[in-house]
Amino acid sequence: MNVLFASSEAYPFFTSGKLGDMTGSLARALKRLNIEIRVILPLYKDMKGVWREKLRYIANYNVPVGWRNQYCGLFELVFNGVYYYFLDNEYYFNRPGFYGYYDDGERFAFFSRAVLETLLHIDYTPQIIQCNDWQTALTPIYLNLNYRHMDKFIHMKTVFTIHDVQYQGKYDPEIADGVLGIGRENYHLVEYDGFVNYLKGAIETADIISTVSPSYAREILNPWYGCGLHHFLRERNDKLHGIISGIDTDEYNPATDKIIASQYDVETFEEGKSKCKEQLRRLFDLEQKDVPLIGMVTHFLSHKGPDLMISAADEIIKSGMQLAILGQGETLYERFFQELAKRHKGQCSVVIGFLPDIARNIYAGSDMFLMPSRIEPCGLAQMLALRYGSIPIVRETGGLRDSIFEGDNGFVFSAYNGNEMRDACFRARSLWENRSEWADLIRRAMKRDNSWAIPARRYAALYQQTLRNDSM
Repeated sequence: MNVLFASSEAYPFFTSGKLGDMTGSLARALKRLNIEIRVILPLYKDMKGVWREKLRYIANYNVPVGWRNQYCGLFELVFNGVYYYFLDNEYYFNRPGFYGYYDDGERFAFFSRAVLETLLHIDYTPQIIQCNDWQTALTPIYLNLNYRHMDKFIHMKTVFTIHDVQYQGKYDPEIADGVLGIGRENYHLVEYDGFVNYLKGAIETADIISTVSPSYAREILNPWYGCGLHHFLRERNDKLHGIISGIDTDEYNPATDKIIASQYDVETFEEGKSKCKEQLRRLFDLEQKDVPLIGMVTHFLSHKGPDLMISAADEIIKSGMQLAILGQGETLYERFFQELAKRHKGQCSVVIGFLPDIARNIYAGSDMFLMPSRIEPCGLAQMLALRYGSIPIVRETGGLRDSIFEGDNGFVFSAYNGNEMRDACFRARSLWENRSEWADLIRRAMKRDNSWAIPARRYAALYQQTLRNDSM
């Protein structure tokens, strides 16, 4: 089976979060299943020299962008047995970072169409193109409108994966004809609520829609989670599937991780985590005392649950628990956590930023890991916490609902309520005081398989189902 994975990020080349981690890890896992998986990406300015030196030039060609043609250079690199294609256009991608520019709509319209143009210049024909989030949402549309008549594309299928429905690619309707090249007769495909909406267009035209957890697939059918697109998702519910993501268990392995203070596994975690806890307290300037330590690695955004912390954090700390928090985001929440740390010096500390090494020390050194999210499509942090033996305390939503279970590998609360979050923390503290039962809980957590092996098999089955539907 031939599958092309179209994404705006992929580890280890470009990553700003879960999308990049998924692309790189899933590609490698699918390769192990003997799927001929290839990945296509923009060639951003931020590619490190060690990778740029390995690029091999393939070809260059023009890509239609509205009424214009834009240059596209094609480069190739093989990593972990997977072919990666990089699409070069200095006007669109020779800039720092990946997103946040005034012309992002045009940049990723170019990329979405260039994915298909590239297939005319390489000796590779995918049976399925898997597109991811709004940055590649136009690819299924362009396939149906502009390429379906060509022999190479007649039977090609598309799977579109929604990682977070909040981010939709919404633009002024004037972009449709002049930039996207979508005329009045097809404008209905991308129009929603007076705007061009890339995500809506992919929902309308992709053969299969997937999300990053089964619970999130159900949640986005409702107005609370669907962000205005729930009506369209309900209409295509028969084509909607949820597959929870995994983590790279080679990259995140406490037995081999040189970043943490002491390596350990499921048999040696008691001594190893004790040393890591001491180190975490030194890093965060917390008192060395025999109390449970809760870690957080998060974005300070409203849907990540900081409002619950505002209502309950003081009480949690006063009950005899410490907090080590890493994150950044909205100024309102950054200031709250900084002031919280000042009020509880030695018992609570916050580091503002996204620092991967600090994050690993939190996973390894904390007793518990708190994720009070209002919305969490999949979540990887709770799986990383399990991997390092830090017991998750989570709100029951999205991928947290599908991966963390009260009494088995963590603590769960249902209502988006500070009191329920506080009570879940208190339940965790009570069990922590029974060191034998707590050790059993850590063993169960660390033994849980959250690798990409099972999700990759589910994606492979979804691809097979997509191809069978074409033959029926």
